[in-house]
Amino acid sequence: MLSSNKIKRFGDFLECKQNDSVKSSLTSMNTSKLASRKFEMFNVSEMTARRDLRELDREGLLRRVHGGAMNGLGRSYEPPYLTRSTHNHDVKRAIGVYAASMIKDGESIALDVGTTTLEVARALEGKRNLTVITASLPIANDIVTRFTLDSEVRLILTGGIVRAGELSMIGQFPAHFYSEIHVDKAFLGMGGISLEDGLTEYNLDDALVKKSLIKSAQQTILVVDSTKFSRTTFASVGPLSVVDELITDSRISLEMLNALQNQGIEVHLVNIPD
Repeated sequence: MLSSNKIKRFGDFLECKQNDSVKSSLTSMNTSKLASRKFEMFNVSEMTARRDLRELDREGLLRRVHGGAMNGLGRSYEPPYLTRSTHNHDVKRAIGVYAASMIKDGESIALDVGTTTLEVARALEGKRNLTVITASLPIANDIVTRFTLDSEVRLILTGGIVRAGELSMIGQFPAHFYSEIHVDKAFLGMGGISLEDGLTEYNLDDALVKKSLIKSAQQTILVVDSTKFSRTTFASVGPLSVVDELITDSRISLEMLNALQNQGIEVHLVNIPD
């Protein structure tokens, strides 16, 4: 198991590169090669790149091969919440704003745990008489800080065991709670989306809650940035057919876009902020 110091150093390493394509290559669950020239594109010397790769190799975060390196993280490794919250933040914010525009006054909505669904919550300004159900403490905290609970939002927490680091509630409590309610719309994040493997998550407990959440919703809407596509993580959540609509950024490949639309999913694209 990776120590907390190693995970922190890996997160720091990703942040210092200041480029989403480098971060995505390193944290992707795919086994594509990460060549030294990717670092050179961002004014990093070959010597620095080799030193960084050696360090990550020693820590088990990637595996050095001829000409570069390959991801050494397993499918169950979930990048730390703090790292994910800053990664692709402008894109996630744009997705959140678009998702919030689909919500009508008086609706009941479920907001999944995660950094993109948090941006949906942050974009609910001006809505009235909403019922919001969530298993996310960061989302709950944002809502109680910014909204009047007696007139703008009725907030319901699922209960459950708080997962350290993620501050999400897991276990039988949230899964059972979602099985007892019926919401108008559910907005979900996802660890990976694959044409072959469908929807997957890093954590078995999170996957269990998501399955129940999907069944509770009249309309299931996926909110994910394009780095999640063609990725398979550890625990199965369900087939792509459970998704009604999907909001993502315009970096999605044409092949993936066409494949999703062919499966009857309505795809909404947001422009990437400058």
